[in-house]
Amino acid sequence: MSTPEQLLASHKANVATFFDWGQKAFEGIEKVLELNLQVAKTTFEEASEHAKAVLAAKDAQELLALQTSLMQPSAEKAAAYSRHLYDIATAASAEVSKLAETQLAEAQKKFVSAIDDAVKNAPAGTENAVVLVKSAVAAANNAFDSVQKAAKQAADVAETNFQAITNTAVKASQATTTKARKVA
Repeated sequence: MSTPEQLLASHKANVATFFDWGQKAFEGIEKVLELNLQVAKTTFEEASEHAKAVLAAKDAQELLALQTSLMQPSAEKAAAYSRHLYDIATAASAEVSKLAETQLAEAQKKFVSAIDDAVKNAPAGTENAVVLVKSAVAAANNAFDSVQKAAKQAADVAETNFQAITNTAVKASQATTTKARKVA
């Protein structure tokens, strides 16, 4: 049975964890906002430079060359932006996962401790029930570990696929730009 001090300590730990998760979420949001502000600023500056170049074009062929030269960097920048967003989301997810794993480990320790306390005070003849409960806890921990490993493997596969898709998109953009230049 929990004492008032144990309940208060548990409540304090839960509040601290809540604020830790909130802080990690806000850090991720802050990074996305910084990225978006930088992209907006850069895009505005580049659009201004491009508009000046378009207005200074002397003929249609020069105008077409300017438009073609704009296409490739845009695709590469879109891929880089997506990559930055993915990196931010992955980092935030890793931080939250780390906090969750820590909390879960602590909860498991407390649960095992509570079971051990209950075992010490269990009446004679309940040894089989105690073994059954301990076995169930061990099986649940093993199942959780297996799910956690599978989730990490799935995240690794998603990372690899994201990289491949990004590289393919950039290469396709470069090939299109090269063909457009040859036509011009």
